[in-house]
Amino acid sequence: MTIRIVRLGNPREEEEGIRIGTVRRPPRGVRKEDYAAKNIYDVWFPNLSPSESLLREIKEMDDRDSWPLFKRKFLAEMNTPQASKDLDLLAALSHHTNLSIGCYCKDESRCHRSILRELLVKRGADIH
Repeated sequence: MTIRIVRLGNPREEEEGIRIGTVRRPPRGVRKEDYAAKNIYDVWFPNLSPSESLLREIKEMDDRDSWPLFKRKFLAEMNTPQASKDLDLLAALSHHTNLSIGCYCKDESRCHRSILRELLVKRGADIH
């Protein structure tokens, strides 16, 4: 069993399991009942996405030096008791079922899902 870190909207991989959207907002222009069919997500889980205020700040961050600042702030958000429990749950589930988490960003290396990957690995999650 495993967790895959994916880009939402990309074709699903074999045995990917339930796809969880760790994004702040649902996709625009797509009907809710079409999310799964369009490989976006099966379940929306904004608990593990950057906060609205951090997202606003990101829009102003367009240089390569901004990533460390974003990462530090997002890690602080993920250090809250609720986010920590959510991450612990996903890590535990990874040993019993296949699932995937994802975001819309093209480049995982500059996306919060890369940070989620690190946090899940630290919790002993089985990552594909």
